[in-house]
Amino acid sequence: MIGVFGGTFDPVHNGHLRVALDALEQLGLVEVRLVPLAHAVHRDQPETPPALRLAMLQAAVAGRERLVVDRRELDRTGPSYSVDTLADMRRDFPGRPLCLLLGGDAFNGFHRWHAPETILAMASLAILARPDTAVSADVRPLYEAHRVARLDPTRPGQIVRCPVTQLDISSSDIRHRRAGRRSIDFLVPDPVLRLIERHDLYR
Repeated sequence: MIGVFGGTFDPVHNGHLRVALDALEQLGLVEVRLVPLAHAVHRDQPETPPALRLAMLQAAVAGRERLVVDRRELDRTGPSYSVDTLADMRRDFPGRPLCLLLGGDAFNGFHRWHAPETILAMASLAILARPDTAVSADVRPLYEAHRVARLDPTRPGQIVRCPVTQLDISSSDIRHRRAGRRSIDFLVPDPVLRLIERHDLYR
């Protein structure tokens, strides 16, 4: 089973990488594909050019064979819809089951996503959150209808909780620290820090 983990990654930080690794290990995934979006639909647009966000992500996972940077959304025009990304991956990896990795907040807004039922027809969902994270009333019926205790890789449409290490790090906080000329040491991997400093990002 292939994990699919999307985001702006502006910048990628240790919190992103830790939950990707937790999902890889706990869900028994073959790999996690980290997919930087090009045109956000449900959040603010990234402020850093795609090439630099891609470079930071590649630097962050260099040497980690099972954490793979996937640039397909950057190469596609139009909004970065997950349903299109999953359809592309099904064509590229026929017969390989897919698992879309979501944070708790993202899952609670899943009913507002483009074609959520089509997404569930192509992939399972893993909610990367603490066990006590509440499921909103808007997605509760969907969650109850599809939830499982353990993923069965032979079929899509399952929803499973995956407890992960919650590091209190956010990309927005990193950008604010940089804007205020405060250190971001130990919040991002050292290769990412070097790229941020080299290109004077987030000042």
